[in-house]
Amino acid sequence: MTENVLIVDFGSQVTQLIARRVREAGVYSEIVPFNKVDEMIGGFAPKGIILSGGPASVIAEDTPRIPASVFEQGVPILGICYGEQALCAQLGGSVEAADHREFGRAFLQVTGSCALFDGVWSPGERHQVWMSHGDRVDSIPPGFRIVGVSDGAPFAAIADEDRRIYAVQFHPEVMHTPDGGRLLANFVHNVCGCASGWTMAAFRDAKIAEVRKQVGEGRVICGLSGGVDSSVVAVLLHEAIGDQLTCVFVDHGLLRAGEAEEVVSLFRGHYNIPLVHVDASTLFLEKLAGVTDPEKKRKIIGATFIDVFEAEAKKVGGARFLAQGTLYPDVIESVSFGGGPSVTIKSHHNVGGLPERMNMALVAPLPELFKDEVRDLGRELGLPETLVGRHPFPGPGLAIRIPGEIAADRIAILQKADRIYLEEIRRAGLYDAIWQAFAVLLPVRTVGVMGDERTYDHVCALRAVTSTDGMTADYYPFDHDFLGRVSSRIINEVRGINRVVYDVTSKPPGTIEWE
Repeated sequence: MTENVLIVDFGSQVTQLIARRVREAGVYSEIVPFNKVDEMIGGFAPKGIILSGGPASVIAEDTPRIPASVFEQGVPILGICYGEQALCAQLGGSVEAADHREFGRAFLQVTGSCALFDGVWSPGERHQVWMSHGDRVDSIPPGFRIVGVSDGAPFAAIADEDRRIYAVQFHPEVMHTPDGGRLLANFVHNVCGCASGWTMAAFRDAKIAEVRKQVGEGRVICGLSGGVDSSVVAVLLHEAIGDQLTCVFVDHGLLRAGEAEEVVSLFRGHYNIPLVHVDASTLFLEKLAGVTDPEKKRKIIGATFIDVFEAEAKKVGGARFLAQGTLYPDVIESVSFGGGPSVTIKSHHNVGGLPERMNMALVAPLPELFKDEVRDLGRELGLPETLVGRHPFPGPGLAIRIPGEIAADRIAILQKADRIYLEEIRRAGLYDAIWQAFAVLLPVRTVGVMGDERTYDHVCALRAVTSTDGMTADYYPFDHDFLGRVSSRIINEVRGINRVVYDVTSKPPGTIEWE
């Protein structure tokens, strides 16, 4: 039986990272909004509960509170940031607006020992942590003692060993708290007593059995984009139900160079999965003609994709199920505190959902997984590393890498430049060190001199970032020799580009890369 840890979400933009760190420790976890806890906590039977941070102030009226059912479970509790403040406010302590707010790197002085710190930190040590709070705990509830302080938080870490309740003002889930993952692993293993039983092999076997039970003898249609998520769904379903699955690949003409051919070759040739390949590139270009607004582009691509997919799906006789690659972050965002309906999730990355009029039951085998876990499942299923390790590429494809109007000649120019860029990254052995890299065709032209001729051509921007979670990112520090080599190749080999620039903008939480 799987041992579970429940994460109560108070709206922090990094709550997902808590679940990731717990799963990295080999323990299954799920996130639930604070106002949905009572509906699921009994059936979930957690062995531990973690309270997330959040943007609200405990001092204010009508802000989130910890449900009574959390305390009734009798299991260890860890409060993080807002979670600590809510614990103190509800258990007999107090919280005040801080004179000295802490946002960013801080240093925790360990002043006492506790089970949360065992084997990780010792009294007298000083460790870097990441703070993000405007309020602070002013007094702690009866039964608690201080085990850590910082310059701006005299109660930066507290513990009630008898009730096994711990709280920290800092965020252990983010990479800027270097030992945070060890603290969370120590909490779930040594405090909560959870074993490392969450493995991808067990998940794979369980999902195959689940799909077979749901589908029975029915037929399933899967929309295949060539990305990691849909590819993993397709191979998992094919392993579960074989030729009862038909994949539909709608080629909108906005893929990277050669990707359409790779998709057809891999799934039709290597895996022998029934595949319908629809080349709709001309239709998409017609629909996008004259459109420059990026959000309108997405909506046009989404609506056109649905129309083409629906038309092809009707040709597959007897299909009763529609496969979908919904991931856990999508599920969280659709129901989380302050979140919107699922149809609006991540419009930057998705091009739209399928209409109810298709009248099919959904088969969604991945809603418990994060992106990195989907990659692990792909490896478990034997998918090639070239696909499993592929950089994220949003559904609208090159449409969001070409600010301004989309046209066939501009797509061709960008595909060539992007191909050269990725070739040089792979040649330098840097592909796996980079989370995402791509070229952008800017909507400006510059005058240049090439040989004895004056040119007036496009500017190409190059982007490469490192990230552990996709929520924050830092630009990759290429050396000048690499950038010079790439720029030289693009200018010499791609007619229509006479200048190349490198984007060194970092990506803070909640932003997107290029519009």
